[in-house]
Amino acid sequence: MPRNPHAIFATVTASTLLLGGFAATAAQAAPAKAESLYAPSALVLTVARGEDPLTATVERAVTLTCAPTAEGTHPTPAAACKELAEVQGKFAELTAGPSNRTCTRQWDPVVVTAHGVWQGKPVQFSTTYGNACEMAGNMNDNAVFSF
Repeated sequence: MPRNPHAIFATVTASTLLLGGFAATAAQAAPAKAESLYAPSALVLTVARGEDPLTATVERAVTLTCAPTAEGTHPTPAAACKELAEVQGKFAELTAGPSNRTCTRQWDPVVVTAHGVWQGKPVQFSTTYGNACEMAGNMNDNAVFSF
């Protein structure tokens, strides 16, 4: 049986390209390695005017990342992350204490929200206060929503 050197060359070249393509595809399909041992904790916090968090007008917003280090546009990220860690990321517990502040009963609603991830778990929190004084009193001077 006569051998055709061109056919052999074509077969070897095609096999090399095919196997090379599989290797390149396998390398690209490899999962990305985690850059940190810490679960992600990244949040967007807002203070808005209105009753409903979906329609309220955002007046202030900041970002807060707590793992692996405290950072973001929040003015005091380390203090805010510490407070969140103390309540295991349960935002409702930040506002659970009684208020010592005397406020008027004026209805000028303020909504605070938190959206993102806390220690790898999704977070979606909002609560509405009758006015800014009531909000400040219920927050008990915590750092999380002090921006």
